[in-house]
Amino acid sequence: MNRFDLIINHGLVVTESYSARLNIGIKDGIIVQLSSDTLSANLATKTLDATNLTILPGLIDSHVHFNEPGREEWEGFETGSKSLAAGGVTTFFDMPLNSNPPTTTKEAYLLKKQMAEQKSVVHFRLWGGLVPKNVDQLKELQEIGVIGFKAFMSGSGIDEFQACNDVSLLRGMKEIAQIEAILAIHAESEAITNFLADSFSPNQKVSGKEFSESRPIISEIEAVQKLITYAKITGCRLHIVHVSSRKIAEVISQAKNEGLDITMETCPHYLSLTTDDIDEKGAIAKCCPPLRERAEVDSLWKSIIEDEIDIIGSDHSPSTPELKQGELLQAWGGISGAQTTLHVLLTEGYHKRDVSLERIVQLTSTNPAKRFQLFPQKGTIAVGSDADLTIIDPHSSFMLKREDLFYKHKHSPYIGKTLRGTVHYTLVDGNIVHSL
Repeated sequence: MNRFDLIINHGLVVTESYSARLNIGIKDGIIVQLSSDTLSANLATKTLDATNLTILPGLIDSHVHFNEPGREEWEGFETGSKSLAAGGVTTFFDMPLNSNPPTTTKEAYLLKKQMAEQKSVVHFRLWGGLVPKNVDQLKELQEIGVIGFKAFMSGSGIDEFQACNDVSLLRGMKEIAQIEAILAIHAESEAITNFLADSFSPNQKVSGKEFSESRPIISEIEAVQKLITYAKITGCRLHIVHVSSRKIAEVISQAKNEGLDITMETCPHYLSLTTDDIDEKGAIAKCCPPLRERAEVDSLWKSIIEDEIDIIGSDHSPSTPELKQGELLQAWGGISGAQTTLHVLLTEGYHKRDVSLERIVQLTSTNPAKRFQLFPQKGTIAVGSDADLTIIDPHSSFMLKREDLFYKHKHSPYIGKTLRGTVHYTLVDGNIVHSL
């Protein structure tokens, strides 16, 4: 019997804390050897030569909307997970709201889990939902395996998944604290955004800047400040998603420095696209919170460099093409980005701003693994860790074409853009799930 199922020789291994040229031996889906010496091909069933390539821990995308069951015509686990694998992602956390039924009960969770097990080519975990009338369901959802809970402070866009008012949010946060879970939250002030939206007529044509200003940074700050207060009262652990500006990150960092158990996540689109992209591409570049001005993009990168941001998740929120048509205010607010997270970070971070590969690994793999208690099984390259790996050439470049995408609906604001980094192989439990 061979000592290894797979040997990967001559690659540059990058973890959250170091880079080294190492050779990897894999057995039964686990990394069992890391060696500076080349491992003999005679010891393995299969070998990969990673000469001139870089090996990263598989990315963990903490924030995707795959919409199945119920809205699989928007996206599903098969196409969604293949898209992730093509982008070097080996684990995802699927959000609870776009599926129908939403993942707010045990029955809905089990139905979604069964579908994901049948169709996904990468590992997955499922978020549970916190909505006004399901606080009594949270403990049971925690016991059967949700990664955490997601709630909205403003409208989700999905009728079946209602936003929490202050009272239901406090009750939910108290329960989540008691069961030692974590709450991910969409933090925008509905009072502010509704008030500003009233100045527009329903079918009015607006610019990217006008749309961004209708959901301003201050609406996120106001919501985050309220959450911080509620967390102090309830003891609930918080994860603030899709932070669109460093101004918000600074508020969260201050709370963290004061001892609050709080982390934050931003998305590749807030680190690369601007309101100009909304004007150029229309609703394909619409999301909520919205894209910001170029100065905000540059400032958010400073948060990355100074270790304020904890996690980067794609917030892949696809829809059918029809929902992206018409005037901006009426179109679906979500960006398709599951496949391009690593490419954007290599382009905008590693090459343009000298952000290290180690830092990118922290943001996309190690930190989500640690925050959601998957480390060191996932999130690093070490003996005993899962053999979830992405093998890339970080220096190559390509222009993204529609036919490159694995999404069910092949639209993306990155089509036509020159991106860096080629994913040569993605491995899940030592098995190749994507290759050039």
